[in-house]
Amino acid sequence: MSESAFPRTHAPARPGWVYLVGAGPGDPELLTLRAARLLLEADVVVYDNLVGQDVMACVPAGVERIYVGKKASNHALPQAGINALLVEQARLGKRVVRLKGGDPFIFGRGGEEVEELVQAGVSFEVIPGITAAAGIGAYAGIPLTHRDFAQACIFVTGHLKDGSVDLDWAMLARRKQTVVFYMGITQLPTICAELVAHGLPASTPAAVVRRGTTRAQRVVTADLATLPEAVKAAGITPPALIIVGDVVGLQPRLAWFHPEDAA
Repeated sequence: MSESAFPRTHAPARPGWVYLVGAGPGDPELLTLRAARLLLEADVVVYDNLVGQDVMACVPAGVERIYVGKKASNHALPQAGINALLVEQARLGKRVVRLKGGDPFIFGRGGEEVEELVQAGVSFEVIPGITAAAGIGAYAGIPLTHRDFAQACIFVTGHLKDGSVDLDWAMLARRKQTVVFYMGITQLPTICAELVAHGLPASTPAAVVRRGTTRAQRVVTADLATLPEAVKAAGITPPALIIVGDVVGLQPRLAWFHPEDAA
């Protein structure tokens, strides 16, 4: 089926506009149709560390690329600089795609960037993406909700702005829910210990998924008592997602994506 078979409900990318585009969790086939079209229409793509090479391969060769990636304590460009860059590029009359891993408004600092664009009087559009929790949970074989095991799902950052992990542990440690920690792998021992200290059984199933939805995906499952050691033994490093809850116990039976079989 050709692209022309899909209806276009938005205007093509416009000069002087910024498009905050969610790139999804890594698999380029999880890009939305709107996101894929904007990558083809952009003059410049401003992208971060969580946008993988497979997704960037969808950007045409003649499009300018500006890397502004962030890793722990290592920012290619501080957030204030990124905000200013977006305004600058738009005022030059460019069609600017700000490409973000996952969804721009779920732990993607999209809200901060939009605030700056509004203040500067720059026109913008936000294109949602499949957030990491949804995409990675699906590819890892972990349903985030299940009538028998989890009637709620919570997304939480495992790394606050000040570098701490001071969270509402009593709320996070309730039964019959799934908790997904973004950016928490370096705090994994603390996260597991606090959840147990606030009431979750040490036997609660938990998982860490690295580079989910891609050919580099790795899944480590254990329980809260043993997950930190299992992750250390497996050599797992960021970026990775932590999923805690009884739904993780379904993973061995429901896992369907096997990276070694991917094309």
